[in-house]
Amino acid sequence: MKVAVLKGGRSLERGVSLRSGARVEDALERLGHEVLPIDVGADLVKRLISERPDVAFVAMHGVGGEDGTAQELLEILGIPFTGPGAAACARCMDKVLAKHAIDEVGLPTPPWFAFNQTAFRELGAADALGQLEQSLGFPLVVKFAASAADVPAALVSAFSYDDRVLLERFVEGRELAVSILGDEALPVVEAILVEGDSYDFEARYEIGRTRFVCPAELSAEEERAVTDAALATYRALGCTGFARIDVILGADGPWLLEANAIPGLTDTSLLPQAAEAAGLSFEQLVERILDLALKPAAA
Repeated sequence: MKVAVLKGGRSLERGVSLRSGARVEDALERLGHEVLPIDVGADLVKRLISERPDVAFVAMHGVGGEDGTAQELLEILGIPFTGPGAAACARCMDKVLAKHAIDEVGLPTPPWFAFNQTAFRELGAADALGQLEQSLGFPLVVKFAASAADVPAALVSAFSYDDRVLLERFVEGRELAVSILGDEALPVVEAILVEGDSYDFEARYEIGRTRFVCPAELSAEEERAVTDAALATYRALGCTGFARIDVILGADGPWLLEANAIPGLTDTSLLPQAAEAAGLSFEQLVERILDLALKPAAA
């Protein structure tokens, strides 16, 4: 098949996306497909109309690729694509919508509140910050606020990325990731912090700061609870194809943090690690993802 690999874009995760895309392209070539690499920009629609690929492999992360934008265009053009549809991507990317969806089906997620910039500029939301300790307690995650004094600076930092900010109670526990392929959970990955105070974006991608264990060392009961919660979240958000659900396993069970609609596919990413633990080579993983993308079209 002719497979367009959508990568890059202009989000803050462009670098990771380029690495994911390059690895996917290599795998597709080894599988015998004709590869059309596209570093996504203003000419995306023109290139897709001109080239008419059989399927698009979406390897974009962050705004533009993981929020349903590229998926909506592919749906309009009638080109099958990998991963969740536009609506599910939008729900996963909007952490507030995702939290509402998780809450509505009764799944455990850390208590939270959300503010937008309008609330601060025009409605006096800053005066409500004093209630956070009573409602959520400290520490909490904005990015990370250990005390009330840390909240204003954390909010300023967060608003530099988006116009809406999610404040969430910090939950102590083990950092787990459940990758889902089709409708099956792959072996659970545990992220164990080696350097630093928190498992953040830098800790995730800087070599040596985090150790990953797959399969995670869980009891049968723990594994069942974590995978069942992850699968329920995947379904609640309307995901199809594949996704990754991030979970904290606390003393009282799993807490659902978020869903990643387009998880990384680099050589250090968690989905490929989970697939390998399940006995799938990277080429087999890529082929399976393509098969899932074409399944609706063949139905």
